[in-house]
Amino acid sequence: MQDKISRRKAIANSLKISGAALTGFAFTKNDSPQTFDQSIQPKKKLPFRISLNTSTIMAYKLDVDKQIEMVSDAGFDGIELWMRDIIAYLDKGGSTSQLKEKLETGKLVLENIIGFSKWCSDDPKERQEAIDQLRKEMNITASLGGKYIAAPVQGISSLDRGKYDEYAQRYNDILALEQETGVTPIIELWGAGALHNLADCAQIVISTGHPKATMLLDIYHVYRGGNDWDTVDCLNGKRLPVIHMNDYPASPERESLTDAHRVLPGEGVCPFDVVIPRLYEAGFNGGFSVELFNKEYWSTMDAETLLKKSYEYTLQVIESALKKK
Repeated sequence: MQDKISRRKAIANSLKISGAALTGFAFTKNDSPQTFDQSIQPKKKLPFRISLNTSTIMAYKLDVDKQIEMVSDAGFDGIELWMRDIIAYLDKGGSTSQLKEKLETGKLVLENIIGFSKWCSDDPKERQEAIDQLRKEMNITASLGGKYIAAPVQGISSLDRGKYDEYAQRYNDILALEQETGVTPIIELWGAGALHNLADCAQIVISTGHPKATMLLDIYHVYRGGNDWDTVDCLNGKRLPVIHMNDYPASPERESLTDAHRVLPGEGVCPFDVVIPRLYEAGFNGGFSVELFNKEYWSTMDAETLLKKSYEYTLQVIESALKKK
């Protein structure tokens, strides 16, 4: 197992995707963009879907079609796929219609696609290149039946609070692609990134004035960014389509935590009995999507075991928290 397999490393690799790879896929007759049925009921009687971000099993080097099969077999309601894995599949001769059929057969909601582009860069040329990249990735997402693609704040190292309006306009520029593609970019909070403060994220989203503007939260990132769970229910949960699910340990201290420190829900110190009821009362009824980058899990479990634990631990945490609401 590699010593360092992290989200940042994965991002670096994903940004190496060639323009040829993105433009080289072909739609078949069955590949026309359609909306996947997100009204599919969770397999358990819960107000949320239990889903999986395939970062959780990235170390096992599985092709994306196999990821879909295994996530479905493990009992999940939904899945988040990584664009770099989809591109690799298409480059090998696969089609988006084949993947869409696997999602439908597995009764999986395609919660979101994980992609990375420097849409928030201060460099206009870099921003335009990012918009072009996103447009291609959104078309791929749409052909899979997906509605959302992650949009972490790439291209700037820190947030200038005097430029809220500019950031809002940059987000608006990629939100405009929704009318072309049917796919909404979700601005993503990163606990150690430029956009780590929940209030900043909310300000940018609200300032767009766009009816589909929304944000992607993550249990770990909310904590890592120094945000307070006591006010998370100020957000309109109905506007949050998916939340990344994980837990965090008591040590090391918050500021020293990395992606690799994320643990299974219930194995850390997140006050889920507070967090989940507050999100529920605030209107959240989307997918809790397990996202981990834990090297210890990868070195001690096979993919099937990790998937089984990811589902069962999440289910237990949710059921326990809802009993206390």
